[in-house]
Amino acid sequence: MPAGSGPHIPENSPVGIFDSGVGGLTILRAIREALPHEDLIYVADSAHLPYGEKPAEFICGRALAITGFMVEHGVKAIVVACNTATAIALGTLRARFALPFIGVEPAVKPAAIATRSGVIGVLATPATLASVRFRALVDRFAAKARVLQQPCTGLAEHIERGSIDSEATEALVRAFVEPMLAAGADTIVLGCTHYPFVAHIVQRIAGPHATVIENGTAVARELARQLSGRGLRKASGTGRQTFWVSGANADAERILARLWAPDVRVLSLPV
Repeated sequence: MPAGSGPHIPENSPVGIFDSGVGGLTILRAIREALPHEDLIYVADSAHLPYGEKPAEFICGRALAITGFMVEHGVKAIVVACNTATAIALGTLRARFALPFIGVEPAVKPAAIATRSGVIGVLATPATLASVRFRALVDRFAAKARVLQQPCTGLAEHIERGSIDSEATEALVRAFVEPMLAAGADTIVLGCTHYPFVAHIVQRIAGPHATVIENGTAVARELARQLSGRGLRKASGTGRQTFWVSGANADAERILARLWAPDVRVLSLPV
């Protein structure tokens, strides 16, 4: 559906949320808390994760395919619950589809406000850190700070396997975080939606005087603002969640049972 066209969308239409896997559940949870009446469609593109190590053309193609699928299911807004997909594909999605899109970005602005040492550490995927969007974010909000960029290759995969509190995951997080602390960072930005699942590990390594920042609440607040501004916010009823995955359903149900709810069932994504 081209931008600027399309029929009226009823307020009881669902909201779409997608990520390369289960990382976007951190955003989904914040949305559910902020908007309890909304029906939500969540897509985990787990057959193609991690996005952060894929070419930009591939990521953009997946974002377009998933958005097309959600439009066919009548969504009224889409949350791109993936920092990498936001950085690479958000502009294209907004140009192609006449829907409100909410992306997620590393919380550089609040980190620049919070830091006392003037040194900020950003944990993110290689694709996010290499993107024009991320560089613009740093230039705009953290020009006076020293921003340490740490690509976290492999961390999202650990989380997707449900290996959150393992020794291997802690060792990986420690290897990413400790050099930042040694360089003076007192504020750590979790620049991937998967990483809040290991926020407790980051905080334990960084210590009680460090600030660890994620952005789920801010994304939910922006979604609520956009829905209200367009007269699309649902005011009553109990919201439901529907889960679609492009990978193996049994694997997805096992991880979702641990990270979301024990009785989750998933559907196979056809695109």
